[in-house]
Parts: sequence; C-alpha cells; structure tokens
Amino acid sequence: MSRPGRRGSGTGRWPRMPAWAATLTWKAAVFITVMCCALAALLGVLVHTEVTRQTVGQAREKALARLADVTVAYETGEALPPGSGIDPPGLPDALRTLATSGERGTLVADHFGRPAMWAAAPADGHALATQVDYSQSARTIDSLDGAIIGSSLLAGGATLLVGAFAVTRVTRRLHQTARVARRISAGDLDARVRDPRTADPSRPQDEVAIVAGALDTMASTLQRKLQTEQRFTADVAHELRTPLTGLSAAAELLPPGRPSELVRDRVRTMRALTEDLLEISRLDARTETVDLDVYELVPLVERVARMSGTPTTVRTGPPERSARVRVETDRRRLERVLGNLIANAHRHGRPPVVLTVDGPVVTVRDHGPGFPGYLLDDGPQRFRTEGSGRGHGLGLTIAAGQAAVIGAGLDFRNAPDGGAVARVTLPEHPEPDDGEPDTPTGPKSGPRHEE
Repeated sequence: MSRPGRRGSGTGRWPRMPAWAATLTWKAAVFITVMCCALAALLGVLVHTEVTRQTVGQAREKALARLADVTVAYETGEALPPGSGIDPPGLPDALRTLATSGERGTLVADHFGRPAMWAAAPADGHALATQVDYSQSARTIDSLDGAIIGSSLLAGGATLLVGAFAVTRVTRRLHQTARVARRISAGDLDARVRDPRTADPSRPQDEVAIVAGALDTMASTLQRKLQTEQRFTADVAHELRTPLTGLSAAAELLPPGRPSELVRDRVRTMRALTEDLLEISRLDARTETVDLDVYELVPLVERVARMSGTPTTVRTGPPERSARVRVETDRRRLERVLGNLIANAHRHGRPPVVLTVDGPVVTVRDHGPGFPGYLLDDGPQRFRTEGSGRGHGLGLTIAAGQAAVIGAGLDFRNAPDGGAVARVTLPEHPEPDDGEPDTPTGPKSGPRHEE
C-alpha cells in the first residue's frame, strides 16, 4: 500500500521520464509550443472580444432604431411592423421584466431557432418589443473564431518547425562538441571541434562556439603537455640504457660476494625499469603495430604460466566454452599482458594464484588484500604506491596498454570473498561453418603453438 500524500506505485516515487524528454530539443519544443499556444490564446481572446463587442453594438443600434419606429407607430395607432408588438411571443422573460419596470433594453436570444436581437420599452404597463435578425452577425463571429483557431494552429506549427530547426542546429553542434570531448577522453588527442565560427575572429561567436573553442584550446594544451612528458620519458629511458649496459657489464666483472650480488641485482632492476619506461613511451606514442594470428587459448595460457616460473594454477571453464577456444591476437603482447598480471598477483597478493580460461575470457586471481580503491576507480597509474610502499608499479600500466593495442578488454575488481581479480576479454575467432580447420592463407595462418 502506498503512503498517503504520495503518487504512483507503492514505491511512492514519481514515474521516471523517458530519456528523450531530457534533451534540449524536446525542452525547447515544449517551451515553444506552450508559448505559441499562450500567445495565440491571448490574441484570440482579445480579437474575439473586440469583434463581438462591435458586432453586438451594431446590432443593438439597429434594434433600438427599429424600436423607436415601432414606438412612434404604436403611439400614432398605426400598424406595427412584423416581429413587433405588445408582449410578442418569444420575448425573453428578463427583457419583459425590464420593460414592465419602466426601462428600455436589448438582449440577444433565440427566436424560433434563429438568433435575434430583441429591443423592448415600456408601454401602458406592458412591454413593447421588436427584434432584428442576428444570424449574420452570429455567423460572422463563428467564422472569426474558426479563423483564429486555424491561424493559431498554423502559426504555432510553423513556429514550432522553425524553432525546432534552429534548436536542432544548436544541439547538433553541442553533440559534435560532446563527441570530440569523448574522443579526447578516450586518448585521441588529435580530435578537435573546429567550429567555423572560432576560425574567423571577425564573426560573432555564440555560446556554443565559445565552448567549442575552449575545448579545442584545452585539447591542444593537454596534447602538448602529454607529448612533452612522453618525450621526456623516452629520452630518459634512452639516455639510461647506454650507461646501464656498461654498468651491467662492469658488475659482471666484480669478484664474487654479497656486495657484488647486491650491485648486480640493482643493475638488473634498473635495466628492467628502463625497458618498461621505453615500452610505455612506445605505447603512449601509439606507434605499436600488432601481429595478429589465430591461437588456441588454453595452451597459450598454460605456456605463460610455465614461463612465469611461479606456482600458478591454470583452470578451464565448462568444456563447451573452453575446449579448443581460439582467439585472434598478437601472441607476444598477450603473453606480456598475462605475464605482468601473474607477476603482480604473486608480488602484491597471496597464493594461490589461479588463471581461469572460460571461453575467450582469462581471469587472473590471487587471494591477497585486493586492488586498492584508486586503481578500481581510475585504473593503473604509474609509480602509484600505497602508504607502506606496496604498489603495482609499471606492470599493470603496461598490461593495460598492451591489452588496448591487441583489442582486448582488461578490467580490475576485487572478489567478494577477498583477493584481486583481473579479467582479460579477447576477441574470439569463430569456428568455420563446416567445422573444418581454417585453410592456411600464408605462413602465419592457422593455430600455432610453440612449447
């Protein structure tokens, strides 16, 4: 049962408006329609009132003039004209009462089914009355009312069409600006609105052009800053590679011992970090090309688990979904993605670490504390660490970048019972209609597995 004072269903909420009702075009159309109807109604009432007043006034003057002639004829004893007389039939009671009380008056009323203008005056305690035909005046008023309604509908429709056309032009430009903003947020920093009104400063600019110009300026500034950061990252990595190579060679010449082991370990860490930075700079530059081929997913995942050198369990989903499932991908990049996810799970989570293949979806799960909140909200961030120094470094950033290159989906979440879950969704390669293996079309066609 709904509560008193509430409308709608038992939930007590107002009905949800459809999505199209929230658009600017719809709101503008409703506003224009309401304003047109209100203006047409106001003008119609004013015109109707004025024309009716004039028409009734003319009919009243004509009836009073006829009453004056009838009064003269009555006083001189002459025959009264047709439609006139003492208390004639059809005389409205209100007008009869007014005349017998000693006053003159007029009134529009029906006379045998036709409108008539009555005029009456006192005569020896009775009502001396006459009437003139009011049909033509009534038809004139009715015709005027019809013309007002028709012209109002026509004007309202025309105004609505013109207004909708004008508003649509504005909303089309707004949609274009929104599409460009979404492209920029997706990483396409070359996207620009390029509104023609912003290209020519001499042209007057409306609010939409101002917003479009501001968006283009923001995109250009953001692009320059990101390109500067990308060049800096690439330059630093390139400059570090040469001395690190020499340092690595020199470290191998150190005499055996604990200090030498520490030096070699730090050098290896620095070289790995440098290679990661170079890989990130290439991903940021969007210059990577993919080498797509078709592979059976389960053997490929098992290979990655073995190459990781970690105690990682591989599980498969239902046989109808996972047996011989094939994906079209770049094997090297996919191995990089899965390898980084496995390394991150072992480094920052707790065992067991499980890889699950369910159709074209590969899930990497650990049983540690789970991903931090900022990663779930904003995705991997470079060099972002938790308070105790625990963080994902560059591994997940590279995994996300490589997944985007091969067209795979990568999302992060935490399991309800604890643990971090990373899910990779790959584009599945459909089986041939006849169930036969794909016919080789080149040196890279067909499933290929290297053990």
